[in-house]
Amino acid sequence: MIKAMLTRCFKLITKLFSHQHQTIIGAAMVIMGTVFASRILGLLRDRMLAARFSPEELGVYFAAFRLPNLVFELLVMGAVSVAFIPVFTDYRNSKEKDKAWQLASSVINIGLLAFGLLTIPLFIFSTQICRLIAPGFNENQISQMIIFTRIMLLAQVFPLIIGNFLTGILQSFKHFLIPALAPVAYNLGIILGILFFTPVFGLYGPVFGVVLGAVLFMLIQIPLTKSLGFRYFWSFNFSDPGVREIGKLMLPRTFGLAVSQIDTTVDLILSTLLGARMVTIFSFAQHLQQLPVGLFGVTIAQAALPTLVEVKSKDNLEEFKATFLASLHQILFLVLPATAILVVLRIPIVRLVFGAARFDWAATVLTGKTLAFFSFSLFAQATIQLLARGFYALYDSKTPVIIGIVAVAVNTILSIYFIQFLKLPIWGLGLSTSVASVFNAIFLLLFLDRKVKTFNRGHLIFPAIKIFLASLITGVCLYIPMKLLDQLVFDTTKTVSLILLTGTVTIIGISVYIFLAWFFKIEEVVVFFNLAKKVTKVRQILIDTSSEVINGGNNET
Repeated sequence: MIKAMLTRCFKLITKLFSHQHQTIIGAAMVIMGTVFASRILGLLRDRMLAARFSPEELGVYFAAFRLPNLVFELLVMGAVSVAFIPVFTDYRNSKEKDKAWQLASSVINIGLLAFGLLTIPLFIFSTQICRLIAPGFNENQISQMIIFTRIMLLAQVFPLIIGNFLTGILQSFKHFLIPALAPVAYNLGIILGILFFTPVFGLYGPVFGVVLGAVLFMLIQIPLTKSLGFRYFWSFNFSDPGVREIGKLMLPRTFGLAVSQIDTTVDLILSTLLGARMVTIFSFAQHLQQLPVGLFGVTIAQAALPTLVEVKSKDNLEEFKATFLASLHQILFLVLPATAILVVLRIPIVRLVFGAARFDWAATVLTGKTLAFFSFSLFAQATIQLLARGFYALYDSKTPVIIGIVAVAVNTILSIYFIQFLKLPIWGLGLSTSVASVFNAIFLLLFLDRKVKTFNRGHLIFPAIKIFLASLITGVCLYIPMKLLDQLVFDTTKTVSLILLTGTVTIIGISVYIFLAWFFKIEEVVVFFNLAKKVTKVRQILIDTSSEVINGGNNET
């Protein structure tokens, strides 16, 4: 009996981890669940850091990520989603599998070679670079930042490069669960570093945890990749048409990312000029606002990309437009109420997440204000993820890059103007980011509309207006009970009361939003009601037996 149960559980787990997800919404739900777990672990990680180190100390830790992140984004972010997945998917569908594995091996090998060539000079000149990008740090902070940067350059980026190409391979096969669990493993590695290394090594503990997390990120994806038949070839085939196509597609995106790195670096420079603690406040606010963007924008966009590529390969432009619009409205339906919650409940949320003894009230208020200014553009930041992938599915990586470069220029100019000339606090960087993000999203949509020979205006605009209106009313319905319940009912100087206040107000807001979605006949709420019915059917959720396919027929107004 027990043996049979264990065998059945093992088979179910095996099926869960190896299952192909054939629908966008089913794949997105799988990614959402794991992204949510990863982001929650990320916030737990930040809470643990805030409890153990002062904002001044953590500013050095966060600043040390600048160079490693630059290398990683230039080598991987420009390749995987933009170029590798579409080309590898075409190879897998139209050629022999060995050809696809040879292509993957060549791209991985070339990526690692580029990593070595780029890392060596950065490692050698890290002292000069750190002084340049952190001008507000003192000598002790600079020395510590240099060591942290070198450790992460050598030991973190290498496994992350391999791991992200494995993610691309698995997603091209429509396996989304394991790739989505990889960031969970990454955050677990950092948390383990904080727990076990910090008592011995101090601030070096989370740095060693970052390295451990990167290794776990790679290792967790290897078994399933091998089970799909992956064969590694010691190949650097620059002449392969697929390799050339990937290079051709990724170059504009990589150039755009290089420009965006200037913007990110400017934000760091301006933050350090305001003090090391401001780097921490800015980073914490960013991490909070990235939760809905990652949970709703990135997940749905990632899940939609393989389907958009397949539809494009069939030259079915109408189906492409319908699929894209349905995905766009799903993102707006989820991210806009999250925006209302973050703006209205910003202080309680910051207190709950970062409210450790070493994170004082002044830091809490400033983090809340920065979070609010970030949050005004969450809808834009989330939809940009899908809009860019819409271009990538059409084999156009130039247009989003050009628009992105202009948006980066807007952000950089505004950031300098707000901080250096208007002398705004750190929340000025959140405001400049929001303005630039809205600009980016609007122009991406305008140019994509032209490229697909116009979307149906009714299908595009009316659902979005209804969702915006429902979210605005929800924001008012969040604000009123929060003000009434704060102090009058709950003593928010106590953690339990703060949790009760935040939870009660959030439940009220979500209930109002769901009612308004039903009242306004917002189509997207029907899909999620259907998915909610499956909560009692765990097996169906896990192995994605959903028959809901996102298509244009569900977007009539």
